[in-house]
Amino acid sequence: MSNLWKALLASPFVAGTVLSSTGMAAETVSVDALNSSESIQLAQVTSVSELSDVLPSDWAYTALQRLVEEYGCLEGYPDRSYRGNRAMTRYEFAAGLNACLDVIVQLIDGGDGSDLDTIRRLQEEFAAELATIRGRVDTLEASVAELEANQFSTTTKLKGQLDAHLVVPFDDPGNDEDEVTFQYRARLNFDTSFTGEDRLRLRLQARDGINAFGGVPGGLASAGGGDDNLSLDDVYYSFPIGSRISAIVAANSIVSDDFLSSTIVPFDGPSVGDYGGPMFYDQLGIGGDAFGVGLNIALTDTLILDLGYSTALGQDATEGIFNEFEYIAQLNYLSDGLIDAAVTFMDGSSNAPDDEEAIIAGLINLDFGRLEVGGYYADQDGDESFQFGAAFPDVLGGGSVGAYYAQDFDDNEVIEGYYTANVNKFWTLTPAVVYGDFDGDDNDALYGVIRSTFKF
Repeated sequence: MSNLWKALLASPFVAGTVLSSTGMAAETVSVDALNSSESIQLAQVTSVSELSDVLPSDWAYTALQRLVEEYGCLEGYPDRSYRGNRAMTRYEFAAGLNACLDVIVQLIDGGDGSDLDTIRRLQEEFAAELATIRGRVDTLEASVAELEANQFSTTTKLKGQLDAHLVVPFDDPGNDEDEVTFQYRARLNFDTSFTGEDRLRLRLQARDGINAFGGVPGGLASAGGGDDNLSLDDVYYSFPIGSRISAIVAANSIVSDDFLSSTIVPFDGPSVGDYGGPMFYDQLGIGGDAFGVGLNIALTDTLILDLGYSTALGQDATEGIFNEFEYIAQLNYLSDGLIDAAVTFMDGSSNAPDDEEAIIAGLINLDFGRLEVGGYYADQDGDESFQFGAAFPDVLGGGSVGAYYAQDFDDNEVIEGYYTANVNKFWTLTPAVVYGDFDGDDNDALYGVIRSTFKF
C-alpha cells in the first residue's frame, strides 16, 4: 500500500515538473516545428549529471534530480541535452508523461491494480460509516464555533456549589420543640487563568443566618452566618514559582488550612460537622479578613513544606497587617502508599487579652485501600485536642462511609457517622448522625442530617 501513496503523491508533482521544466513558457513554438514529421528519439537518463545543459544553479535542478533518481522517468535528447529553455511539442510532452505514468503503474503493486481495487472496495464498504463520521465532525465543528461565540470568557471558568442541609434534632438542649430546620450555603467561583498554571479566584457567597446545629461544637461544615446576603468571600491569586514552589496571595477569607497541601485526615470534606476537619486549624481565629500570603515547597516528590501568614484588621483598619496575625508551618509526607502524615506549628498575635498560645500538632492517615484510619493530636500549652476514626471509600456504588470522634482543647466532644452517596457527577447526598457535647456537661445533643450538594 505504501507504493500506492508514493505514486499518488508523485503524480501531480511529476505532471507539473514535466510541464514546467521543459520550458512551456520559454520560447514560441514555430508552426514548422509543430508540423515537422522528424522523428526525435528521446533517451532515458539515470543521473541528472548526464544532462550537459543542466546545472545545480538551475531553478528546477532539484525537481529534475528527483524525477531521475527517485522515479526514473526523465528523458533527454540523444545528444544528452535537456534543452530546458525551449518549448516542447505535444509529442515530446506525451512521451515524457507516458514515461512517468509507466513508473506510477509499476509502483502500484507491480502494475496489477489490486491496491486501487482494495481502496474502491473499502470506500464502498465503509461509505455509511464515513458519512456518519463526516456528519459528527461537522456537528462538532458547529458546536465548537457556537461555544467560542457564546463562551463566558476565554480565561475564566464559572463554578458553583450549593450545600443544603435538612436537620432533624433528636435531642437538642437549645430547641425544646425539636423542630426540623433547613440551612444552606451557595457559592459562585470565578476562576481565571492567564498562563494555564495560575489561578485568580473571586468567590461570591450567600448563606442564611440560622444556627440549625446549635448543640454540636463547631456547627455544620458548610454553614455560617450571613442572613441571605450576597458577599465577596475569597479573593486570591495562586501561581507557580519554578517547578517545585507555588505561591498564594490573598485579600481576604484565607486562614490556616487554606495554605496547606493536605489536611491529611479522610473526614475533611465528606463530614457534615465542622469537626470532621481538624478543628485546631481554626483555634487561633486571628487572621483571614485582611491579607494572606503562603508558599508550598516540594522538597522531594513526597515531602512538602507549607508556609502561611494571614492577618486581621482588628479594631482599627489603620493598624496595618502586622498587628493581629497568625502563621502556620506544616511539613507533609504525602505518598501514594500506606502513610500520609504531617507535623504542624501554628502561632499568632492579637490585641485580645486572652491571646491564644502556640499549637503543635501531628496528623496521620493509614490507607489500606478500602479502609482508611486517620486522626491527629494537637497540644496548646498543655491543653490537648485530638481526633481518630475510620473511613471506607468506594463502597455501596462508589460512595464512602466514615465515622470519627473529636475532642477540642475545651473538652468539647463530637461524634459523627456519615455516608456519602454520589447520585451523579453533579449531585451528592450525605446522610449523617451527629452527637455533640459542650464541656462534658449533661446537655448532650443528637441530630440527624441530610446534606444535598450540587456542583456545576
